Amino acid sequence: MDDNEIVELYLSRDEDAIAQTAKKYGFRLRNIANNILNDMETSKECENDAYLEAWELIPPHEPRTYLFAFVGRIVRHIALNVCKKNSRQKRYALYCELTQEMHECIPADNDIEAEIEANLLSSAIDDFLEACTKEQQNVFVRRYWYFDSISQIAKAYGFSQSKVKTMLFRMRSGLKKHLEKGGYYV
Repeated sequence: MDDNEIVELYLSRDEDAIAQTAKKYGFRLRNIANNILNDMETSKECENDAYLEAWELIPPHEPRTYLFAFVGRIVRHIALNVCKKNSRQKRYALYCELTQEMHECIPADNDIEAEIEANLLSSAIDDFLEACTKEQQNVFVRRYWYFDSISQIAKAYGFSQSKVKTMLFRMRSGLKKHLEKGGYYV
């Protein structure tokens, strides 16, 4: 069943929409949550919470051509919220490591102006990624969006782990320079 048909099920409030979403994307959604949490049971709970939230958000949203991205973003945010709650207890080192890597090249203000400039910063990052090769984009997104490990990325693309580490280091450095040209400083 394609995404458009699944969204139609959501719009008609047919509960089979959740079953079809789980059938098509369940494994990938659990994988996103598990990469963040490293706990399969909690990841399954995040997946189920994502289905409920998708049920509540469709309508008014109609993600006919981007259902996986839509539900993937939901499960990612749910997992990150669980991680933040648990990180108060200092449990999730990977999340902290990846956050630290990105803080080295992305400025972070904790005031209201940062909220206003979030869209501009997002556009600047998008511009940087558009200038990268498709391969670089995929590696970057797999690491910092899906929280895939270096070894998972290396295996998926047939690279050595050192190549992935070097690629990510160079991309973070390039992103930092790109953002500095745009007036963003760490």
